[in-house]
Order: sequence, then structure tokens, then C-alpha cells
Amino acid sequence: MPLADPPAPDTRFLFRPVSVALLRLLRDLDSSDWNKPTLAGAWTVRDVVAHLIDGSLRRVSFHRDGMTPPPPTVPIANERDFVRFINTLNGEWVAVSRRFSAAILVELFALASSATADWFERLSLDAPALFPVSWAGEAQSAGWFDIGREFTELWHHQQQIRLAVDAPSLDDARYLRAVLEIAMRGLPHAFRDAPAAAGQTVVVDVTGTAGSQWTLLRDDERWILRAGASGEPTTVIRLDDDTAWRVLFNALSADDPQQVEISGDRSLAALFLRARSVIV
Repeated sequence: MPLADPPAPDTRFLFRPVSVALLRLLRDLDSSDWNKPTLAGAWTVRDVVAHLIDGSLRRVSFHRDGMTPPPPTVPIANERDFVRFINTLNGEWVAVSRRFSAAILVELFALASSATADWFERLSLDAPALFPVSWAGEAQSAGWFDIGREFTELWHHQQQIRLAVDAPSLDDARYLRAVLEIAMRGLPHAFRDAPAAAGQTVVVDVTGTAGSQWTLLRDDERWILRAGASGEPTTVIRLDDDTAWRVLFNALSADDPQQVEISGDRSLAALFLRARSVIV
């Protein structure tokens, strides 16, 4: 597969079917399911649902309605401050949501997810981004990337819920393929401090129905992401699509098998295994 610029995925029309499928699942949960642990740290199923509601309501308020986000109480001077700020916002809403019943959370998710899908479906793909994609190291992002980042949030959190309650994954490979196409764009930022000579390459070969191949290419100053596989890579990382999303979205537990094949320079592969396409 020759190297090319990675495609810009259009995820606008994927929000609705994924949200509808999740809503159907939530309505069928037993009361005990809502308190089951998930891969999202200390959050239970109900906490993850609440987080999705919060993200959708914020998006619609700030983006569709033009509301100015309230400023942080403490100035943000660096990336660590930003992560702390976002985690505080997320935690505040999740804490408040524990006062709500599961039925109320379902109703709120139905409202918030539908409003978000409506908004994205009529938004131009090249409209200005509301927020830059911080985990890709960007100060400004393309509109489609901002939208795609929101889709990866919806997809990976619904997947955490499905795993927690032993529900089957969504069987349409379009969704996970779009998630991986978006998430891989964070790799140049994850590799930014890696010492490497110009011309070195790292091939990420993802197998499975949602898989593809990507190459990180080092030029004189930085790493660049390309779609396809270079002919003589410095490092090759081969893993299936389920393992790939778990790596990039901080969803590997200590009990998960590390089904990652590595050949070549293993120090570069270690950077991939530490890469995250989510704020942590």
C-alpha cells in the first residue's frame, strides 16, 4: 500500500446510529448493571453515561447555541493545568449525576445525543473547529477533526459500557474504522520527543475488519503520519483492531493479553503503546 496523506473521515452521520444503539442498550439494562465497574478508571456504567450526557450538552450549548464557556477558576499555564481543568469539569458533573435515577439518565441521554446528532448532521465539514484537539498537540484544528474527536468519545465510552455489561460490540466496522483513523492522528504528537534520524519509519499494521496501515515518517524536524506502509520500516507494530482502540483510549486492563507483535526498534514501539488519543 503506497504512502499517502491520511483521509479526513466524515463522522457527522455516525453519531445518530451509535447513539440510538446505545440508547436501546441502556433501556434494557438491569438495575444492577448501572453500578458495574468499567474500564474508565473509577467510573461505573452510570458515571460513563453521565459523562456522555455532559459532553453532548456542553457541545450543543457552546457550539450550536454560541454560549461562551465559563473560564477556569485557575489560569491554565500548561498541558498539565489543562488536563486538571478538564478532569475537574468531568468529575463535577459525574458527582452531581449520582443524584439522578437511571431512568432520568436515559431520558437525558436521549435528549442530549439527539441534539448533538442533529447539530453535526447539518454542520459543514469544513466549519471552524470549536476546540483544538489537544491530544494531537494542536493549537488549531480542522473542523472535521474536532467533530471526529467527539465521535471517538461517543464510540469508546459506549464500548466501555458494552464491555462492562457483557453486551455485544456494534457490528458495523465503519464506526471503529473511523475511530482509528481519527485516533492515529495523535501519534506524531506522542512521538514528538523521540530521538530519531530523518527517514526512519514506524509502521502500524492494524488487522481486522476495521483495520488498516499507517506509517510514521521522520523528516528533518518532526514525525509525519501517512496512510499505508513504508517499504523498509525501522519498526513494525502489528495488532488487531480491538487491541488498537484499547491502547489508544487507555482501555487496557492488567488482565488483558498484550497481543502486539513488534519487530525492529522496540523503543519506538514503546512510544506507540504509551500513546493516548484521549485527555489523561
